[in-house]
Amino acid sequence: MRIGIFGGSFNPPHKMHESIAHQLLERKLLDRIIFVPTSNFYPKAGLISDENRFKMLELMTEDEKKISLSKYEFGRLTYTYETLEHFQREYPSDLIYFVCGSDNLNEMDTWREYQKILTDFKLIVIPRNHDMSSLLKKYEKYRQNITVVELDNNYLSSTNVRKYLKDKDYDLVKDYIDEKVLKYIQDNNLYE
Repeated sequence: MRIGIFGGSFNPPHKMHESIAHQLLERKLLDRIIFVPTSNFYPKAGLISDENRFKMLELMTEDEKKISLSKYEFGRLTYTYETLEHFQREYPSDLIYFVCGSDNLNEMDTWREYQKILTDFKLIVIPRNHDMSSLLKKYEKYRQNITVVELDNNYLSSTNVRKYLKDKDYDLVKDYIDEKVLKYIQDNNLYE
């Protein structure tokens, strides 16, 4: 089985995250996807609580049979290579893929043990405003483990969604967030 580890802050999770997962499954590039939200130990401004982000992911994916969630990174600072190794131990007979945007690949050489990620695991990279040919040249040594996948409408960012939420522009944001997630955000006064 090919399992995609889809990490991120998911602050908040939005329809683009869901669309990426669906497209990778529909195209049969992956058999299963595990969303792994980063913990609050990650130094990122405006990151709401682990539990709120996890609950929103649950609401967004509750009817999905091939998508699951993991709290593996909660409660500690975890590096990507450690997360991937964890899932490889958990699923020893499966291929573990790291699903990321080209923005992640662009800076991956600054990550701890990045060579291990690029050598020991497969990457599915979604282009996001980067020159992919120069980016792939940068990681030419690892090219056999990198698959670039062009997807439809993959430029929505959580930063923009948070701005709409802060401005209480709910008419606009409802196009980008699952309605159950939006209701949860409103009911809990998140992102205000």
